[in-house]
Amino acid sequence: MHSATAVCLAAPRGPVEVRRLDIADPGPGELRVRIEACGICHSDVMITGLEKLPLTPLILGHEGIGIVEALGEGVTQAAIGDRVGITYFGAGCGQCHACQSGHARYCAKQSNHGYTRHGALTTQAIVAAQNIIRVPSNLNPAEAAPLCCAGWTAMGALNEANVQPGQWLVIAGFGGLGHLAAAYAKARGVHVAVIDTNQDKLDFAKAQGADLVTLPDAARKTIQKEAGGAHAAIVFTASAAAAPTALSTLQRRGSLILVGLTTDTFPVSMTEIVLKGIRIQGSYLGTRQDLEQVFAIAAEGKVKPHITTHTLAEAPSLIQKLSRGEQTGRAVVKL
Repeated sequence: MHSATAVCLAAPRGPVEVRRLDIADPGPGELRVRIEACGICHSDVMITGLEKLPLTPLILGHEGIGIVEALGEGVTQAAIGDRVGITYFGAGCGQCHACQSGHARYCAKQSNHGYTRHGALTTQAIVAAQNIIRVPSNLNPAEAAPLCCAGWTAMGALNEANVQPGQWLVIAGFGGLGHLAAAYAKARGVHVAVIDTNQDKLDFAKAQGADLVTLPDAARKTIQKEAGGAHAAIVFTASAAAAPTALSTLQRRGSLILVGLTTDTFPVSMTEIVLKGIRIQGSYLGTRQDLEQVFAIAAEGKVKPHITTHTLAEAPSLIQKLSRGEQTGRAVVKL
């Protein structure tokens, strides 16, 4: 038995607290990891607002980087001493069509760190070994942490959008995911237009190399005029109002990729979708290849996330800050 200091959600819609806990040894298919850094994601915010949870009290967090200190029975994915990354996707069933076709993240029986099982916002974590990724030793743990979710999800959505060099991509919501998607797109020679309600984030986007930035009210007119419409738009924000705005910026036969999680709905004109040949698709995390690509790009020094680092004690207030849309880039807790 080991002790750990962890960020816990006490109950559904309850307080987020820093607690001292006992951590058991890893079971079959599990690892015990000494966490070095963990990012805070909007999904953490969403989970704190759910009416029901499969596990409480729940250790939050799914952007963890750390050193393997113990192996459970049957674990071959890592060795003691390895630096690994922990993602939201814990394990799939391994038997369904999704698992056997390279899309295990859509497994209906999957487990998730920081939701159906304890997460990585803790000094010591017991995690599923199935989908951990080995992290290059030259990466700063705090800079690597957001790649486990923000980077992976951004890359997955960008690959779904299938924009080519010289084409235009709209990014709606320039937060932790949006700023990484923009960087990956720019590295491919794609033109990037950013929509956000926050002028500070638009200024940040411009400073990070966005070709065009605009507030939502002016988005359709600005992007249609300056770029002739976008080939694809990715909605990273959890605001449902962003979806029809992003849709309005598209060229005919353009693609709208939805990533931000919300229980809200948005109106859509079926006639417009049909007559313009618009494709609307959801994107959740990414493939294993997308995750490996993200870490390979980081190891080459091509793209770095914009982060702010914090202590474990600050995590509850950081989750509140993120819920208000006040976080620029990615907040990372160093342990």
